[in-house]
Amino acid sequence: MYQNNLDEEEFITIRVQDPRLQNEGSWTSYVDYKIFLHTNSKAFTAKTSCVRRRYREFAWLRKQLQKYAGLVPVPALPGKLPFHIGCTDEFIEQRRQGLQQFLEQAVQNMVLLSDSQLHLFLQSQLSVGDIEACVKGHRPYTATEAILNYAISNRGWTQEETLSR
Repeated sequence: MYQNNLDEEEFITIRVQDPRLQNEGSWTSYVDYKIFLHTNSKAFTAKTSCVRRRYREFAWLRKQLQKYAGLVPVPALPGKLPFHIGCTDEFIEQRRQGLQQFLEQAVQNMVLLSDSQLHLFLQSQLSVGDIEACVKGHRPYTATEAILNYAISNRGWTQEETLSR
């Protein structure tokens, strides 16, 4: 009898967690969030990754996705408040949940999932300017190379994250 190999169903797990206040007490204070990704999807270069991003980087990503998605609707981001008004634990938690929902919805859309800027955002610590330059071919590395280099350099961190889930 022929035995069929059961293909594992693809999954993409994204967690936006661990909000941290940076530059506390200064005019340049902001909160950044850890984005942990674990997947078996063929769409991703690295199967686990962990990066930190701030809200304005999410806003940049959404704008880029809108630019290249054509008529495909791009998920919404949680609202923005002036930092000095919005820096409460409740606001930060609501924003964290909204950012996670944004990313979860983005990776469920095949058009958005094919955008290399999304992959670089999730799987490298490149700045938004470097992501744009990489995608336009203005860097000596490809998006895949940037992701693989980051994955190799942060192997211990992502393994640690997997164990602590």
